[in-house]
Amino acid sequence: MSTQTNLLATTRRSSTIDDVPTIPTRVLKGIILLLCCTVVIVPFIGVISTSIASQAHVTESGGFVLWPDSLNWASYRAIFNGGVVQRALLVSFVITLGGTLVSLAGSTMLAYALSRPGSFGQRPILMIVLFSILFSPGLIPNYLVVKEFGLLDSLLALVLPTAINGFNVIVLRSFFMSIPASVIDSARVDGAGDFRIFWSIVLPLSRAVLAVIGLFYAVGYWNAFFNAMLYISDTAKWPLQLVLRTYVINNTELSSGDLGGASADQLPPQESIQMAILVISLVPILIVYPFLQRHFTKGMLTGAVKG
Repeated sequence: MSTQTNLLATTRRSSTIDDVPTIPTRVLKGIILLLCCTVVIVPFIGVISTSIASQAHVTESGGFVLWPDSLNWASYRAIFNGGVVQRALLVSFVITLGGTLVSLAGSTMLAYALSRPGSFGQRPILMIVLFSILFSPGLIPNYLVVKEFGLLDSLLALVLPTAINGFNVIVLRSFFMSIPASVIDSARVDGAGDFRIFWSIVLPLSRAVLAVIGLFYAVGYWNAFFNAMLYISDTAKWPLQLVLRTYVINNTELSSGDLGGASADQLPPQESIQMAILVISLVPILIVYPFLQRHFTKGMLTGAVKG
């Protein structure tokens, strides 16, 4: 027995020593990580620098400034002076906030109903949800449905067709099924109904997965532009991402009327305005994500593995 114990201890020590990376390996990993960070960070710094650089510096640098010679906020003042970008930013905030609330409410109630054994129509509805993940109805049927409901040129067309995501419902259902049945049974014995159990017990226990699913929905609504391109013809109702696609990706110049009526000679360089729009479209998600990051791993692993 003593010999076996010593052999086992020696094997563990040798495996532990073998698992420790050598110094060249760690240096190589550090270099690769540094290169990856550089590839990601340098373009982002260039976007911010171009948005705040002076007109002369932008012209000298060929439209892309890696480090500005001075701080010039003319592009942001032009954007927030009114016009299409400011309206689009407001529209995106309304769609993202309202759509996320609607999607979370609908997804959590549907997932909770599907997680309770014996719920009415549980298996057929679950099959429909799984079918929606595997197969898409297609572009033309979606457009015809939106048209028949009279949602064309309405902000509801950007929310209702994508309000419930089948994958998110399955993740929520798995999380709800992992809640001990004894907790729900105890509440039912105390006289709590289904809605009271859902509101007072299930939702407080599900903050982690709700934060993750809410982030998924918010990012989806904030970044969506294709539905707006299909259903919205009124430029006053364009979200920010469609403005970003029109004026940055397609390189369409912003006129003085698009920027609140500023005179043409007072407009900053088009490159600075485009980069400023890009920064504005990135900042909200970058601000929200750190507050939800601590819930991300817990919510996804618990929701995906259990149940």
